[in-house]
Amino acid sequence: MARRHAAAFSAFLFLLLIGHCHGGKTGICYGRNADDLPGPDKVAQLIQQQSIKYVRIYDANVDVIKAFANTSVELMVGVPNADLLAFSQYQSNVDTWLKNSILPYYPATAITYITVGAEITESTINVSSLVVPAMRNVQAALKKVGLHKKITISSTHSLGVLSRSFPPSAGAFNSSYAHFLKPMLEFLVENQAPFMVDLYPYYAYQNSPSNVSLNYALFSPQSQGVIDPNTGLVYTNMFDAQVDSIFFALMALNFKTLKIMITETGWPHKGAAKETGATPDNAQTYNTNLIRHVVNDSGTPAKPGEEIDVYIFSLFNENRKPGIESERNWGLFSPDQSSIYSVDWTGRGNVDIMTGGNLTSSNGTWCVASTNVSETALQNGLNWACGPGNVDCSAIQPSQPCYQPDTLVSHASYAFNSYYQQNGATDVACGFGGAGMRTTKDPSYDTCLYMAAGKISTKNSTTSPARSGSSPSLLAQCRTLLLPVLPIVIVLGFL
Repeated sequence: MARRHAAAFSAFLFLLLIGHCHGGKTGICYGRNADDLPGPDKVAQLIQQQSIKYVRIYDANVDVIKAFANTSVELMVGVPNADLLAFSQYQSNVDTWLKNSILPYYPATAITYITVGAEITESTINVSSLVVPAMRNVQAALKKVGLHKKITISSTHSLGVLSRSFPPSAGAFNSSYAHFLKPMLEFLVENQAPFMVDLYPYYAYQNSPSNVSLNYALFSPQSQGVIDPNTGLVYTNMFDAQVDSIFFALMALNFKTLKIMITETGWPHKGAAKETGATPDNAQTYNTNLIRHVVNDSGTPAKPGEEIDVYIFSLFNENRKPGIESERNWGLFSPDQSSIYSVDWTGRGNVDIMTGGNLTSSNGTWCVASTNVSETALQNGLNWACGPGNVDCSAIQPSQPCYQPDTLVSHASYAFNSYYQQNGATDVACGFGGAGMRTTKDPSYDTCLYMAAGKISTKNSTTSPARSGSSPSLLAQCRTLLLPVLPIVIVLGFL
């Protein structure tokens, strides 16, 4: 009996660790509110060419669903708000919809989520009382055909579902939504489904640029940290603050185990004259930093290392959308399928944010810590680079090549330069709130080798250059996590 329990525990421990050896997922929103888009078959080809694995669509258009058959792309299919009345009133309506729109194409088309309703609190027609009954009917229809554990049901929300989002620890749901929110959250827990929310730091910046800095909205290293006075947690970007406001709101209602999924986020590349933040450079910066943040499982200050799945809005510009200019210009691609700006979907490549091209040269420059700033400024910059900046700071740990001299300036210099080289070697990437400065002198010394032009300098080196990238590979991280406990797992397996 003891041996069986030990073996079972060892297997559980191993699987638990393996479960943490993959990054968050990054997908794309494929909206079709336009009259100039390519056909679904061409869109499916474009998405495969970009190695995008997850796509959100807003209805159950048969042509679109068929286009993704046998592509291995996972689809999130939407039930529009206009269908909630029919879906909530009669189970037969849902059964027929499932029979005609989903079952003929599944599993050739990998449908993994169905979202029932979209941002219902923002709807001009009050459909909030219909969403949970509709969700239950969809779940019942799936259960009849044995798919209730293969396709997950949820509903998407805007940040407007909260009555308060700042500071994050004070996040609270609007009490006027309690009539549908509590039963929805219970449904999500019961069916192990995520709470889905659409987050847009762009609007927080655009609506209040005097209170929200552009650097803070874009994940920039120059962002001045915002401290939550209730928790002491430091937020270096708006995205994390918004995610944690949802987390604290859920925790206040005792739903702290619910996973949060971001079903829309992004940045417009063009806007009206007053929308000065809507530029291709800012859109590229936001999405590039977002993907890197997600892939590296940076998590949030309240839940560090927590895996977060996100869907970037959007694949194409949508020229039929009403509203201000930016509403029609969130696309990564033009209707002719040409790229508006470059995005590295792996989250590990080096992209020159200024030009959108691959990083090929740092022009013989490095970024080091300034000796004319306070230790607090240096420490903040070092913390940011080794945290949200996703720099591999293992070389400045005790007994590692760049640990000595054990000074703040030396450690910060190494971290600043790694971030600088990995992010285009631009003035912006060496800012760190004034704590960084560029130099043409290679700072490498002894066996401490500084990155240059996307790779480790070979000065005084007798070893091969280290792998370049924003952080250790996930495989390397898994090895680091698994190897120390592997002997325990093996021993337990033989007990």
